[in-house]
Amino acid sequence: MNHPSGTGDRLRDRLLFVQEFLRHPRQVASVVPSSRVVLKRIVEGAQIGQARTIVELGAGTGGTTRALLSAMRPDARLLSIEINPRFHQHLGRMDDPRLIAHLGTAVQLKATLEDYGLDPPDAVVSGIPFSAMDQDSACEIMEAIASQLTVGGRFLAYQVSTRVEQLARPFFPSPHVEVVYLNVPPLRIFRWTKPVVNG
Repeated sequence: MNHPSGTGDRLRDRLLFVQEFLRHPRQVASVVPSSRVVLKRIVEGAQIGQARTIVELGAGTGGTTRALLSAMRPDARLLSIEINPRFHQHLGRMDDPRLIAHLGTAVQLKATLEDYGLDPPDAVVSGIPFSAMDQDSACEIMEAIASQLTVGGRFLAYQVSTRVEQLARPFFPSPHVEVVYLNVPPLRIFRWTKPVVNG
């Protein structure tokens, strides 16, 4: 299923993104949405085409959401969690039965998955600005992701800062890191795979 984003959609997304960045700079990672190059790397790195259940944390105006939907299987489900009410309302306008747009926090990931009857995710994609969060909240989110992700599942975070790597250290092995310079600002894409626990 393809969901092209026209020029009008992109302009509306950017305007809303800038407005919410100015209102809530600690919630919004950047003043502009991610570039197409970043979106392509996210889809490939998280192996979205192979996943049955996908979670998106910090959906923003939905640029990444649309890229995920375009790459997903027909029988896959996408749970998109957004804490900002205006972004959530914007996401709710997307017409795709595979999408669940949820207004809430990533800390409650386990309960949210259960509420919608979803299996543990094969992929978690996060645009949450971990660098702007307090340590306790960031660690709670990281623990929620690690506990819910399937074994062999992929957690991918696209970030301006490197702080997410330190936050993930107690829960995941070392990540694969890629810097995408064709974005404003340049972004780092961190990718972890949940290991099998022996014993």
